[in-house]
Amino acid sequence: MTNPFDLTDRVAVVTGGYGVLGGSMAEALAAAGAKVAVLGRRRAAAEARAAALHQAGADALALAADVLDEPSLRQACQTVLDRWGRVDILINAAGGHVARARTDGRPVFDLPFDAFDAVVRLNLHGSVYPTLIFGQAMAQRRRGSIVNISSMASVQAISGVLGYSVAKAAIDNFTRWMAVELARRYGEGLRVNAIAPGFFIADQNRDVLLQPDGAYTERARAILARTPMGRFGDPAELQGPVLWLCSDAASFVTGTVIPVDGGFSADSGL
Repeated sequence: MTNPFDLTDRVAVVTGGYGVLGGSMAEALAAAGAKVAVLGRRRAAAEARAAALHQAGADALALAADVLDEPSLRQACQTVLDRWGRVDILINAAGGHVARARTDGRPVFDLPFDAFDAVVRLNLHGSVYPTLIFGQAMAQRRRGSIVNISSMASVQAISGVLGYSVAKAAIDNFTRWMAVELARRYGEGLRVNAIAPGFFIADQNRDVLLQPDGAYTERARAILARTPMGRFGDPAELQGPVLWLCSDAASFVTGTVIPVDGGFSADSGL
């Protein structure tokens, strides 16, 4: 019997692949046998992550590209095709909060318009653009798996993050829209899904959740009170869902948004 989770020799591109969450996903794909391209704006960080994957035995490549810049994305895609000949997997892990777009402690009416635009572009356009470019390479072979990153902010009102919430809600719709479009136009071999992480401590939210001495902030305690499992997620806990969605084990799964949240989305608060 073959292992339906085996990704040996498949080619994966992970945007934001040197971040805490994206890096964990890149490691999981490499461990499952995939060739992994780590894509991000910071060349040194991408090269360091690719070197670590290579040291662990993977075939890895660093791609210096901006997910909001079409020419650099097209060049990155061509680099992958020149080296490995195809793209099988795209993980849209680039994204995050923009500090100026947070409205904690101030009226939402004071939100700068340019900050709202910036956070929406990063979290929505920053997944749409790579999908249209790398997805086209997948469509030519009529096979591939795209995984977007949604959020608990897409389905519930979470204070302070209007732009981020709007963008992640759009990611849910984009995931379903692309899943239908690609399956109908290019066949059952091309799938699009998303995971919706609950609360994980990463570089972008560390100052919001942790005090300088490492103790939880008031916001962190409020989050944990609404999370039935009573803790934050570990980045490694995103690996299983991502590997499943990228593998043949999920061959009949498309258009889904899967919570990985310790029960946060299931809790009514009562």
